[in-house]
Amino acid sequence: MLAGDALPYAQAVQSSDASHNAETAGVLQGCRMLGFLEHDAQCVVQAWHAQTQRTGHFSLNDWPCQPQDFGIAPVPRANAFPTCPHTLGLYAVLPDAAWVGRMARAGVPTVQLRFKSDDAAAIRQEVRAAVQAVQGTGALLFINDHWQVAIDEGAYGVHLGQEDMDDAPLDTIRAAGLRLGLSTHGYAEMLRADAASPSYIALGAVFPTTLKRMQTAPQGTGRLYAYAKLMQHSPLVAIGGIDEARIPVVMQSGVGSIAVVRAITGAADPEAAAHTLQELMR
Repeated sequence: MLAGDALPYAQAVQSSDASHNAETAGVLQGCRMLGFLEHDAQCVVQAWHAQTQRTGHFSLNDWPCQPQDFGIAPVPRANAFPTCPHTLGLYAVLPDAAWVGRMARAGVPTVQLRFKSDDAAAIRQEVRAAVQAVQGTGALLFINDHWQVAIDEGAYGVHLGQEDMDDAPLDTIRAAGLRLGLSTHGYAEMLRADAASPSYIALGAVFPTTLKRMQTAPQGTGRLYAYAKLMQHSPLVAIGGIDEARIPVVMQSGVGSIAVVRAITGAADPEAAAHTLQELMR
């Protein structure tokens, strides 16, 4: 099921629908009833229209999932960021360099430093410590938000949210040789992120999470499966409320990586938790 925060039919009908033909209006209203935000519903409508033109017939039973119907450019691309493994494995999002080093030594293949501070000196110190902490471990280190310090200190990559894409100079990050991961929360943000040809795309939040105030409802596994099928040309990371019990159903989507926070930092034995999570992903 692709449903999120569903709407009753009466609320899904808008006056602007009268300007569309019956098929387009029906798809828009159906998307709204499934809980899609308007900009995501518009993406689905355009893809459905392209699919109809390509196949020669309209069918409500055929949810669009082909990249060309969403206007996704073929790969490889001239603007592509440096590649990272298509399967990033367990991806631990961690609050400081000490945690980064601890999980890197525990064998977690991909780690992210999400260090929150307004102190520029503290940020630089923490990023530098995290870069040093993963040396010799084989762990890939992404730095959340702090792209300039990540470049200066020689991190493997940077992770940015949608709001950060407007301010961060993507060409500068690409030229520095860093990998780039981008957060997405639905079709419109996925297509925007994919146009930048990042090293990976994060899909979330799959399940409810209390760690961040989300402006979008949890996507759920139905949407995750559709997103993963559409974006299979890119390394994908599922994130948001994923714990041991939910890993099997998430892995069935085809994503090559699962990002966790509390499943590790909130565990009684974080090293054992990391081992268990990786075993469940095999």
